[in-house]
This record gives sequence, C-alpha cells and structure tokens, in this order.
Amino acid sequence: MTAPTPATPLAPYTTLLGFTRYVDRTGPTKATFVGGLRRQRASRSGFNPHGQFVKALKADIAFHTGGTHLDRVVTAVNPRWRPLYQALAPGAMAWLLSLGAPRSVDLAQTRDALALLGDLPVKINPHFGIRYADGRTEAVRLHFDEAPPSDEATLAMLHLMGRQMEAILPHAEPVLIDVRRGRAHRTPATAKPAEIERWLTGEAVAFQALWSTAA
Repeated sequence: MTAPTPATPLAPYTTLLGFTRYVDRTGPTKATFVGGLRRQRASRSGFNPHGQFVKALKADIAFHTGGTHLDRVVTAVNPRWRPLYQALAPGAMAWLLSLGAPRSVDLAQTRDALALLGDLPVKINPHFGIRYADGRTEAVRLHFDEAPPSDEATLAMLHLMGRQMEAILPHAEPVLIDVRRGRAHRTPATAKPAEIERWLTGEAVAFQALWSTAA
C-alpha cells in the first residue's frame, strides 16, 4: 500500500490589487485579509463583476465613440449588477471626456508582468493602456471601490506598476483612475522610490509570514 503524498505547500502569491489592499490594512485585519486571499487561491474561486464595464470603456477609447459603449452596457448588464454599473458610469464618463476629443486618444496594448518584492511574487496587471496624439502613453489601473483609494494604496500601486513598466508598456506613465469620482492619480513629484521600495519589501515579508501562518 502506497503512503499518501503530502500536499504541496501553497506558495505565497498575490496580485497588484490584493497586495495594495493588504498594505492598506492595519493590525489584525492584515492577517484576516491574507488568510482570505490564501483560501480564495486554494479554492480557485473569485468572480470579477467589472469585466463588462472595463470592456465597454476600452471599446469607447478604441473606437472613439465618446461613451456610447458605456451607456449601452449599463442597460445591457445583468440586473444584479446594474446598480453597480449605474454608480460607476458617471465618473467613468467624466474621466473619458477629460482625455480630450475622442480621436485624440487611442487604446494601447499592455502586458501583465510578475514582480518580485523580496521573494513574494506579485502579478502586475493594468486594465489597459492609452496613447495620446502627442505620443505620450499611460498604463491604466482602475479603482472601483465606493471609498476613494488611500494615499498609501495609491502610492504602492503606482510604484509597483512603474517598476515593471518596461514589461507592461515601455516608457508609459502609471495612472490609477478612481472610477466613481472620475479622478486620475499619478505618482507625486515628491515620491522617493528607494524609500517606497524598502517599505513595500517590508510589507511583503510580513505578507509571506501571515500566509504561512494561515496554512
């Protein structure tokens, strides 16, 4: 009779969204959050209710349609998600209009990247890129939550996107869009990348410890 093979330990891993949400927490809530991420990964569960919304926003940029796809998706989406889309649409439309004339902006292809913070793999996955008529490019990540992103979460997300930009969209600027408020966040000129890197590396070490504890 063959002895059972021990299960392979689930290695620590997170996404850009998961890590920045973890950074934004304090005290015991960090451990609870990491435990939830670990269980979700083990069960391979999870559903993204924003998928159709992102697709519509990208279509409006790609086809220079000024928001018609956004208008359409709000009424076409499953009724369960309609209130969510209705809450997101005005801010998304305001941001879209802030880009300028529809034909002055094009959709740019981004790629996902895998960052290592110490030994912690973090999947860096912007939603899309945009290219302006003057040649500038931006890699865009969308924030959908009811509360605006905190300064810490914003700084962490922009830094992690920026450090992997050659793989994501070369020479682009990372931008976080607070969808509900139609506001774009960029890395502040006063940011100190070396200090941010040390801070996030320390957070990553703690994340790995909490991941192991949750096993």
